[in-house]
Amino acid sequence: MKAYIQISTTTETKEQAQKIAKYLVEQKLAACVQISGPIESIYRWKGKVETANEYLCLIKTRESLFGLVEAAIKQLHPYETPEIIALPIVNGSMEYLSWLNDNTEKRLKDVDIIPI
Repeated sequence: MKAYIQISTTTETKEQAQKIAKYLVEQKLAACVQISGPIESIYRWKGKVETANEYLCLIKTRESLFGLVEAAIKQLHPYETPEIIALPIVNGSMEYLSWLNDNTEKRLKDVDIIPI
């Protein structure tokens, strides 16, 4: 089985999440991005405990595209240190994984990314 991952990132607004999601899908860096929220996040930032409402993006893609997805998120994201973490998709229906594969670009090098 090919290697697929789900990347998560959070944004301050729904519009920011939609911008990231639309770009990733349009560029075939992700087959699907689900946006949920608002969610409540509690985290430590610069020595203080913070609370914020955020929107969660769940990004389905190929493992080989992680570097390109990470670069795109960093370019589009307003946070100084955005959450960009990936979990492996260890199994899935053959039909869904085939669809995921067909809707992501088969890129060989990072230089293929289109500047934002």
